[in-house]
Amino acid sequence: MLLGGNIGDRLRYLQTAIDQLQLSVGKLIKKSSVYETQAWGKTTEPDYLNQVVLIETELAPRDILDEILKIELELGRKREEKWGSRTMDIDILFYENDIIDQSGLIIPHPELHKRRFTLEPLSEISPEMIHPVLNKSILQLKNNLEDCLVVKKL
Repeated sequence: MLLGGNIGDRLRYLQTAIDQLQLSVGKLIKKSSVYETQAWGKTTEPDYLNQVVLIETELAPRDILDEILKIELELGRKREEKWGSRTMDIDILFYENDIIDQSGLIIPHPELHKRRFTLEPLSEISPEMIHPVLNKSILQLKNNLEDCLVVKKL
């Protein structure tokens, strides 16, 4: 999962989101470093802090999504504009090697291979993982990125 936010106490929101994911979704297996990243899509917004976590879960993808939406809401997320500032955004990047295309739920995340702010932290914890649709490793995807937004490890 990719966690990110660009308003308020960004580090505290990341840690709280991880704590909540462990309570409602499953066991934390790995987490990346925290990265500060330029806003993507709406580049005039404040910088984000992003982090990728690997969670072991018994939940089905739709149930994970329901839990994520609750956590975002508890952390003050308001969905007012596309790519607008937010306290917390949590995206499901992968669910094992499954390919899911349902209303409101697409896994693997359809934009992850285009975004440096996702691939930098993801390649830190799972560089050899193969994207089940694109058939390339995370490291290959990162090395072939055209996204030139600044992403720096804290």
